[in-house]
Amino acid sequence: MPPTKIATLNLRISPALKAAVREAAAREHRSVANMVEVLIRRHCDDSGIAVPEHPDKPVRTENG
Repeated sequence: MPPTKIATLNLRISPALKAAVREAAAREHRSVANMVEVLIRRHCDDSGIAVPEHPDKPVRTENG
């Protein structure tokens, strides 16, 4: 199996937001990085944005 491709995302957030995401991650027994990924995926699901499970495979849309 080929190695998983990972992309790095650097961002700046307020200390209060950082504390909140740390608390959210702790409550779900997740790392902060995994919590941010989960939150992004939830937002994409709620917004109808397709995120492929396997990044090498194209995303199928309603039009094709």
